[in-house]
Amino acid sequence: MGHRTLVPDAGEVVLHELKAVGQSRLVMVLRSTGQESCCPTCGQASRRIHSRYCRHLSDLPWEGIPVGILLQVRRFSCGAEACGQHIFTERLPKTVQRYGRRTCRLSSALNQITLVLGGSAGCRLARQLGILASGSTLLRQLKKKAAAAIAATRVVGIDEWAWRKGHRYGTIFCDLEKSKVIDLLADRSVDSTEAWLRAHPGIEIVSRDRSSVYSEAAVRAAPQATQIADRWHLLRNLSEALTGALAPHHRLMVEAAQAARGKPSPDAVDMRYATIRMSQKEAARQRSRERRMAVYETAMELVRGGLPQPDVARRLSIDGRTIRRWVESNGFPEQRPRWRKSSLDRYRDYLEQRWQQGCHNAAQLWRELREKGFKGQPRIVRDWMLKHHGTRASEAKKVPTVPPVPRISPRQTAWHVLKQSESSLPYLEELFRRSPEIATAATVAREFFRMVRKRDLAAWEPWLQSALESPLVSFAKHLSRDAAAVKAALEHGWSNGPVEGNVHRLKLIKRSMYGRASFDLLRIRVLNAA
Repeated sequence: MGHRTLVPDAGEVVLHELKAVGQSRLVMVLRSTGQESCCPTCGQASRRIHSRYCRHLSDLPWEGIPVGILLQVRRFSCGAEACGQHIFTERLPKTVQRYGRRTCRLSSALNQITLVLGGSAGCRLARQLGILASGSTLLRQLKKKAAAAIAATRVVGIDEWAWRKGHRYGTIFCDLEKSKVIDLLADRSVDSTEAWLRAHPGIEIVSRDRSSVYSEAAVRAAPQATQIADRWHLLRNLSEALTGALAPHHRLMVEAAQAARGKPSPDAVDMRYATIRMSQKEAARQRSRERRMAVYETAMELVRGGLPQPDVARRLSIDGRTIRRWVESNGFPEQRPRWRKSSLDRYRDYLEQRWQQGCHNAAQLWRELREKGFKGQPRIVRDWMLKHHGTRASEAKKVPTVPPVPRISPRQTAWHVLKQSESSLPYLEELFRRSPEIATAATVAREFFRMVRKRDLAAWEPWLQSALESPLVSFAKHLSRDAAAVKAALEHGWSNGPVEGNVHRLKLIKRSMYGRASFDLLRIRVLNAA
C-alpha cells in the first residue's frame, strides 16, 4: 500500500500498512517521516536517530469498528553539549500527547461526550459508537483537562444557585459582556465571594440581586466597583411589599370585588347553577350527543341532496350501515342507556325507601349501608343520588339564589394594580374608593414600576420622599440603605438576566448528574458548556 497521510501531523506521520485483526478490529501501522526533531529541553533540532520503538494507540472507530494504531516513533540524540537531555523521543503533538494511549482526536471526542452526558451515559453512547471506555475512565480523563485561565473581566454578574433549594446554595459568576460563565463556588458566603473578587482585580461593575452577602463582599474586595441592583429583583421586591401592604385588607378586597361585579340577571343565575348541578358525566354525554347530532344532520342534508349513501359514508368517515339505519329510522336515533352492574344494586330498594322517607344525606345513607354489609366508599352513594335523582344531597336541601362571593387575594390585587388591565379597572376603582390608604400605596407602587421600567433616574428622589409617607414605608427604607445600587440600576443597562439564564443551564447539567458526581466535575461541565 502506498504511503498516505491520515493523521493531523501532515508530512511527519504516514500510513505504512492497514490490516484487520479478526472481524472486530482494524489496526493501522503508522510511521513518522520527519527529517529532524527538536529537543524538548534545549530546543535544538537534531537529525541523529538513536533508535526506534512502537507505541500502541486507540483511534476513532471506522463504521463502528474499533481502530488501533501501531505508531513507529524514533529516538534522537541531542547534539548540544550543555543539554542534559542526551536522548529524546520525537514529539507528535497533533497526533498523540506524551505518554498518551489515545490519539488526540479520540481524546477530544471522549471529552465532548463526557461534557454533554457525564460518565455512565457517556460510556453507553461511546460503546454504541465503537469506542471502548468505561465511565470512570471518561471522568478521569475529563478531570485531567486543565481549566482555562479566567481572562480579565470588567463587568461581573453574581447570583446564587441551589444544590438543594432552601437548604444549600452555591455562587455563580458570569462575564456580562460575553454572557459566559467564568467560575463557580461551592458555597454562598461573604468570605468565599470576597476571596474570589480579590483574586480577580480590575472589576469595574458588579451586578447582583438584593442579597446582602454579595453586597458586603463587593464592598470589602472591590470598593472601586459600581454595584448594580438587578431591576427584576427590584420589581419582585415591590410586588412582595405591595402584597404585604394589602394583606390586612382582605375582607375589604372581597367586598369591593363583589360590588364591582354587579348583580346578574335571574336567567343568568339559573343557567349558572343549572350548569353547576349537572354532573361531569352528564355534561360529557350532552357534548357527545351534540357531536352525533351535528354529524347526523350533515349526513341527512347530503342524502336529501341526492348524494348516494356510500359516498356520504366515505365523506364523513363513518360506516355505511350507520347511514342506512339513520335513513330508515326517520329521526335521530338516541343511544340506549347502558346498564352496568353496581355494588349498590342489592341495596337499591332500601335506598329508594329511605329517599322517599326524606333522608337526602349521602353520608348518613352510607353509614346505614355499612351496617348492612356495604363495603364501598361514600362517593358511590353520592354518584347514585346524582344519577337517579338529578341532584346532590347538599343541593337538594339548599339551592343558592345569589352568586358566590368572588375569591380575590392580595397577590392578585397587587398584580392588577401593577398591570392596570382594562378588565380590572372597575374593581380597582371600587377598592380605591373604599380605602384611600390602598389608593396611596397603589400610586406609589405604580410610580416605582414606571421608574424602573423607563429607567428614570430623575424620579428617584421625589419617589423616595413620597414612599416614606405611604404604606410602603418599610420597602422605601430598605431601598434607601442600598440607594447607590438602585440608582446605578436606573442609570446603567446591565442586569442579571444572562446570569439567570446560565443558572437554568446549570440546573439542567446538575440534574443530569443525579447528584452523584462531585462539585469539580459539575464546575468543569458548566464552564465548558458556556
